[in-house]
Amino acid sequence: MDVKLEKKKGLKRKHIAYIILGILMLFVGWKLYFGNAMSSSKIDRSTLNIADVVQGKFDDYITIDGTAVPISTVYMDAYEGGRVAEKLIEEGATVKKGDIILKLENVNLYQQILASESNLALKQNDLRSTKLTFDSRQVAGLKALANSEYELELFKRNYSQNKELYSDELISKEEYLVSKEKFNLAQKQYTIAKRQANNDEDMKSTSFRELDADLNRMQKTLKMVYERLDHLNVRAPVDGQLGFLDAEIGQNISQGDRIGQVNILTNYKIEAMIDEHYIDRIKRDLSATLERNNTEYKLKLRKIYPEVRNGKFKIDLIFISEKPETIRSGQSYNIKLQLGASNDAVLIPRGNFFQKTGGQWIFVMNEDQSEAVRRFIKIGKQNSKYYEILDGLSGGDKVIVSGYKGFGESERVIIN
Repeated sequence: MDVKLEKKKGLKRKHIAYIILGILMLFVGWKLYFGNAMSSSKIDRSTLNIADVVQGKFDDYITIDGTAVPISTVYMDAYEGGRVAEKLIEEGATVKKGDIILKLENVNLYQQILASESNLALKQNDLRSTKLTFDSRQVAGLKALANSEYELELFKRNYSQNKELYSDELISKEEYLVSKEKFNLAQKQYTIAKRQANNDEDMKSTSFRELDADLNRMQKTLKMVYERLDHLNVRAPVDGQLGFLDAEIGQNISQGDRIGQVNILTNYKIEAMIDEHYIDRIKRDLSATLERNNTEYKLKLRKIYPEVRNGKFKIDLIFISEKPETIRSGQSYNIKLQLGASNDAVLIPRGNFFQKTGGQWIFVMNEDQSEAVRRFIKIGKQNSKYYEILDGLSGGDKVIVSGYKGFGESERVIIN
């Protein structure tokens, strides 16, 4: 006889598994729904700038602001210090090389000139006195030489006569020997007088050369002092325009101080500052253009300054041919500097989104433009109008290029 078994009441193992699976499904659903809600934000369409992603030509250039300056500047430094006595030319005036701009006074220099003139006069007097002394000594020496020569001839003749007479035994031996000794003495005295005269001549020549050299040095020194006196007249070093002049009447200027500058106006160059982000791409001889009154002017990058200050470095550009007729020093111009050749690329307009994302991602619109989601992108080069997109977007996409202020950390934007 069969026995009917009663079902056990309570939860079975498979029921527990079903419950756990249900709870997990509810948690995932809650996470998906509320998680999306937490990473989303709602934005008014009128506050957005939505742009099309296009395929087109990318012009590799940057736009920079430049200032016109003279092609060259010559600085004026004070050769001599002094007090400004007279100011003959004002800033902005056209000057010719050699024009006197300032007149200085220097009492110490005047005293040096007087001292140099006095020393030169004393040296000239000493030279004249020395010459007179040597001339007198030379005359005396020549007289002594002439007397010695006369006595030599006299005693020579007497000796020759006595020698013959003595050989004929017409005079005594003593008389002969006396004439001989007088002749020998006359020879020695003549030799001494001649040597003395020669020494005097040599000493005169040597002393005069030394004195003349000293005198010439003093004259050159005085000439240099006079040149220093002329340097008290500050002159224009070249033809041009007096740019600035840091001097006023009564002002004391020290030697070597920078007084002013003269701008050479035969041509102009453009000075510009560039962000250090482009430092590796800026090379000498890059081409640039400047537009003025609907006319384009060609320029070339001539000089790159090595210093980077406040995140920028300076360059100089020169005009290749023509320049604006109305160009003036200090005028500002908008310059287009070409960094490379044009190429086909995916492009998006520049926008404030870059400040938030650094070009690493952007919000891309869906088809009905009801929302936008964050998408990672890769930006290449950029110019004043467009970014070159290397990856992440394609032609036809629509993106939000305005600023992302108010988006928070949302990954999705719902557009009202």
